[in-house]
Amino acid sequence: CRRGERVPAMEEAAEERAAAPGAAELEDAAENGTEGEGGSAPAAEEDAAAAAAAAYSWPELRFDLPPRRRYHFADQFRSPCSSSAGNFLKGVKWSPDGSSFLTSSDDNSLRMFYLPEDAYSAAAEHTAEAAVGGQDSYGASLQVNEGEPVYDFCWYPYMSVSDPATCVFASTSRDHPIHLWDATTSELRCTYRAYDAMDEITAALSISFNSTGSKLFAGYNKAIRVFDVHRPGRDFEQYSLLKGGEGPTGIISSISFSPQNGMLAVGSYSQTTAVYAEGNMEPLYVLHGQLGGVTQVCEATLLA
Repeated sequence: CRRGERVPAMEEAAEERAAAPGAAELEDAAENGTEGEGGSAPAAEEDAAAAAAAAYSWPELRFDLPPRRRYHFADQFRSPCSSSAGNFLKGVKWSPDGSSFLTSSDDNSLRMFYLPEDAYSAAAEHTAEAAVGGQDSYGASLQVNEGEPVYDFCWYPYMSVSDPATCVFASTSRDHPIHLWDATTSELRCTYRAYDAMDEITAALSISFNSTGSKLFAGYNKAIRVFDVHRPGRDFEQYSLLKGGEGPTGIISSISFSPQNGMLAVGSYSQTTAVYAEGNMEPLYVLHGQLGGVTQVCEATLLA
């Protein structure tokens, strides 16, 4: 993608998601005859909820049984040019639709593994446990090689294997811009570039899409840069995190968004976690007391 170009496929997918709820409501109203009527709408909604509940059954969780090793992966992470102990995993992240997971390892590579179609079948529950040291259960579906160590990576939040336009993930590595990769072809879709005062590319230390998937937030030293996902290139908004002297004073190590209330949590190596409003990046809370640098924050609790 060239500078200033929009990414039409992802933009169309985002527009369809934004328009879908309204269309679904109108369709339900037309079918149930509730447009302009107020009496039968609650009953229709209750019937629909009951039907949905009957069609889906929650899986039974057995906390009295220890977890079983279903799949095993090791050989493909060993480089033939180095010893078996030379490479190690740095992170694993499930795709939003649960169909695959993405790994980052010390050989500067990202590997994606799709789950087998029968992974959740009843027959799979009775398969033998995968042995440690045995052959890999199966190989990676794709592998992306970065030129330098990978600092961070993240999935597009609305990724769905049924919609190839949304099957992307972003990565950031040393001395490189942010890369947006195609999860079906392993091709580079576009880049997001930030420059320092010397007009040289500066690498993001952490990245995260916002909850709507329209913005890509990147963490740097004492600052966050925000890229429009649909406009690759070097255009971005920059926010200093030192407002009032209370924000993080070091490298931004992790960014996580709340899926509901428009807030994001930012962790830093300066032993500080801060919560900001996404719209204007105003600090809402600053949390102290961490003995060491904060390396991860999670949207479930917005805490380190």
